[in-house]
Amino acid sequence: MPDLYVSWSDYHQKIEQLAAQVYQSGWKFNQIVCLARGGLRVGDILSRIYKQPLAILATSSYSGSGKQQRGNLTFSRHLTMTTENLGSRILLVDDLVDSGMTLEQSIPWLKEYSDSPVEEIRTAVIWYKACSVIEPDYYVDYLLNNPWIHQPFEPYELMNPEDLVAKVS
Repeated sequence: MPDLYVSWSDYHQKIEQLAAQVYQSGWKFNQIVCLARGGLRVGDILSRIYKQPLAILATSSYSGSGKQQRGNLTFSRHLTMTTENLGSRILLVDDLVDSGMTLEQSIPWLKEYSDSPVEEIRTAVIWYKACSVIEPDYYVDYLLNNPWIHQPFEPYELMNPEDLVAKVS
């Protein structure tokens, strides 16, 4: 399958579709945790729509540029959040699930490092690739052929401040 190219408009529409799907499920949650970096925008928008607190868990499994290679999964030492405790019913969000390792390993990490009991964690992503070892609870698009997804913010990964100055001047 050819690569999948996503515009800003399509990207935001898919986040709205994801928000609607979660709502239509009837599941009530009291915390959103997004996986940074890819899940930051998704988590931010869902947090605004649902009026629920957002926590950020920084993870990394990619390195390099272009069609990047997966490496070892690294977690931040702490969650970033403005609430005193993590909620008990967590919606864990990311932009996509590729191999599924990040999403799969984030669930026990949250349960282990939370200062308060976690009753339930459900997962939500925009894109669910067939090669994933985990099926998210909520997703917008199932991608049978596992394409590389070119998201609208990708050009910033190849830009530096000098290039930006030249572009806007």
